[in-house]
Amino acid sequence: MKPIAVTLGDPAGIGPEVVLAAIDGIDAPVWLFGNRNLAARSGNVPSNVRFYDVPSTLKSLRFGEVDAECGRIALASIDGAVTAIERGQCDALVTAPISKQAIALAGSEFPGHTEMLASRAGLKRYGTDYAMFFDSPSIRTALLTVHVPLAEAIASIDADAIAALAGLVTRWYTRMHGAPPRIGAAGINPHAGEAGRFGREEETIARGVALARERGVRIEGPAAADTIFLAARNGKYDVILSMYHDQGLIAVKTLEFDQSVNVTIGLPYLRCSVDHGTAFDIAGKGVADSRPMRYAIEWAARHVERWTA
Repeated sequence: MKPIAVTLGDPAGIGPEVVLAAIDGIDAPVWLFGNRNLAARSGNVPSNVRFYDVPSTLKSLRFGEVDAECGRIALASIDGAVTAIERGQCDALVTAPISKQAIALAGSEFPGHTEMLASRAGLKRYGTDYAMFFDSPSIRTALLTVHVPLAEAIASIDADAIAALAGLVTRWYTRMHGAPPRIGAAGINPHAGEAGRFGREEETIARGVALARERGVRIEGPAAADTIFLAARNGKYDVILSMYHDQGLIAVKTLEFDQSVNVTIGLPYLRCSVDHGTAFDIAGKGVADSRPMRYAIEWAARHVERWTA
């Protein structure tokens, strides 16, 4: 297999530390993207690993602090990695965490990896063309809305969007696993609205579920969000459609923090990342847990052939 492109993320965060620890003895070819000198302050950079070195004039690295130059390095690392994939030099992309504040200071118009990579690939509409999908051994979820305030997420629930996301998930899941998924749609109010007593958003969700079923999608719901993830873990559903960001991620991070990946479905190549951030509070202290990053790289290695097939 071709190398997996692995970006080191924000140099002031734990990205370089966990990547360097994760690749020690790993049974998968990798190509690292970042600044070599700054990465060396977080761990040992193997001499036998291919390294795309992003130039930088940064003399003093302040771990745990937002810095525009660190944001620029992170952005240049992503650009180099995607370019390598576009040229056929790498098959998949695994990204270490970036600071949304730092990349904004560096001039990025995108809030994060997902939107940036989708735009570069020519994908226009979230939920129809691409989406955030979280995969773990016991639970999987796709997000209807992502980085928006909760009030805005609730107000934007739409039947057509639900049906579109369910269709996108079904196409991707079938390609990867050989059979369509059993999808459960989460409600948004307590007890899934209790027939309208606690809110009427579930009526919109139900219309979206019905529309998706008309299109041949295997989907049920809406069901109460406080039990639907347990039902998925017990085998009733393959994927849960979460209505907003934390609804899905609280479940995934609580149940499978060390073994979960964020996958951007819809891209022409496999991209996944760890399910955590830059952890500025512990950066530079040598205590970061590299197991999630190792899992992400190994997950990419296991799935890349089916993705590119």
